[in-house]
Amino acid sequence: MKKTIVLVILFIFPIVAYLFFASGVNNFGKLPILTENIEEVNQTDKPVILKDKITILGFLGNDLLTKKGNASNLNEKIYKRFFEFKDFQFVMVVGENNEEKIKELKKELGKFSDVSKWHFVQMTKNEISTYFSSLNTGMALAEDLSSPNVFIIDKDLNLRGRTDDVDETVKYGYNTSSVADLNNKMVDDVKIILAEYRLALKKNNATR
Repeated sequence: MKKTIVLVILFIFPIVAYLFFASGVNNFGKLPILTENIEEVNQTDKPVILKDKITILGFLGNDLLTKKGNASNLNEKIYKRFFEFKDFQFVMVVGENNEEKIKELKKELGKFSDVSKWHFVQMTKNEISTYFSSLNTGMALAEDLSSPNVFIIDKDLNLRGRTDDVDETVKYGYNTSSVADLNNKMVDDVKIILAEYRLALKKNNATR
């Protein structure tokens, strides 16, 4: 009897414990969907596609050079950490006729990193307002059509975030003015969604 108990402890219990924790990790490792069917961004040149990409979507508005601090925070804390992931990109919506400001901002960010995955989409005032509203976040744009928040859009055009955030309960976006928000929340959430796709890729490869 004692030998049986010892064998159970040595062999069966570790397997049960592994299955329990593995199941827990898989269940935990999902970032909730908050808004489905996000539209593609409207543009006329150099098309930027959200579908099949993990996108960090932001709104820098008309006066984007005043948002250098926000862009720098995002570049340092998120972009530089994850940009080498194959299907990862940044898409910033800005007002129309901002070509020179875009070049200047990219030049500034390019001093510290490869900015090839920073994309800027120019839209009219009405297009920006309509597109932002379609995210259904309950947030509002500033007068210059900007927002300090950025959003995680998955490969299937769903907005991802948190439904149990200790500060906001439902967390749609991440405040680029707050290094703490980027460090303590957004980094973790980007890790989760990247791990989710890595796991899915491994499963697909294993079944071939």
